[in-house]
Amino acid sequence: MFFFGLGKLFYVVILFINSLAILSEDRFLARIGWGRMQADAAFGATYDNTSVKAKTINLIASVRTVMRIPLIVINTIVIIYELILG
Repeated sequence: MFFFGLGKLFYVVILFINSLAILSEDRFLARIGWGRMQADAAFGATYDNTSVKAKTINLIASVRTVMRIPLIVINTIVIIYELILG
């Protein structure tokens, strides 16, 4: 029973990381104002990189960059596991 819960939690984490990895910055995130390339700031304005929004944007970009190859491997292992053991 204990491992059954951990297996479902593992699937949820994998699906969440997959969803972050496939978000398109140009097509989706920029439309809602969450793109890294914001419009030019007004004179004297600076980009606040300490806000929660900026840190979340950087986290999404980092997940897309760092987890690309590991996600391919992990997804392949999960698919093979599901095909063999159902």
